[in-house]
This record gives sequence, C-alpha cells and structure tokens, in this order.
Amino acid sequence: MSTSETSRFVRLRVEMVLEITDPEALSGTALESIAAEFGEPGAESAEERLQAEAAVRDDGAEALASLVDPFDLVSEVPGVELAQASWSSEIVDYDPEDPDAWDLDEDGDEYEEYFEEGADGVPHNGEDDGEHSGVSGGAERRV
Repeated sequence: MSTSETSRFVRLRVEMVLEITDPEALSGTALESIAAEFGEPGAESAEERLQAEAAVRDDGAEALASLVDPFDLVSEVPGVELAQASWSSEIVDYDPEDPDAWDLDEDGDEYEEYFEEGADGVPHNGEDDGEHSGVSGGAERRV
C-alpha cells in the first residue's frame, strides 16, 4: 500500500494500572479542577457541578478520569493534532505479585487472533491497514 493510500489517522491505545496512594489529595485536586472549570464563562449549570463534585469525592476512578486529558498527552508532540479521544477509568482488583496481573485480555483470545506474528516476526493483524493497536477496555468518556 502506498503512502498516498494510507490513512493519516492513527489509533493509539494505552492501558495503565495506577495505585491511588492518597485518595484525599486526588479528590482535592479533582475538586480544584472542577471549581476552575465551572468558573469559566459558559460553564455548565450548578447542578452539573454538584454532580461532578459528588462523583470525584465518592470514586477515585472518577477523580482520576476527570484529571486526565488526552490532549495534554499529545499537545507537545510535533506533527500531530488530536482528532478524537476517549478514555476511561475503573477500580480494578490488582495484585502486582500475580503473574497474570497484566493479562489485559479478559475476553479470551480476541487479541491473540488480532495480533498474529508476521513473517517479519512483528505482531500484526494480518492486514496492512496502517493502524497500530493495543488493548483497552471499560466505559468511554469522549472529549
């Protein structure tokens, strides 16, 4: 496939497991961020603000999701512009001592079928579609 036939769009998937070591600091920072956001002209209603504040107080995953901005991850990368983003955060059971703790494939062999090793020894999906992909899951939140 020639360069002119290849899409300019790339889907980048990132999977991380983070440990919340200070829930109060996390929710406090999220509350500060909400206060700043709702202080801007054209901000959402007071009811929406109260809902957002309650969510980040009650759930560390919500607090984290409210602070993570995919635009910030790529805004300094030259030659790219964020076209669309979605991200999610959820509380998970995680044991770093468990050898299967990083087994991201909860659906069986879905990704094993997708990533087959090619003749060059590099995992790919068997098609030259220009997309390089990883594993992701959970509910989405779009910008």
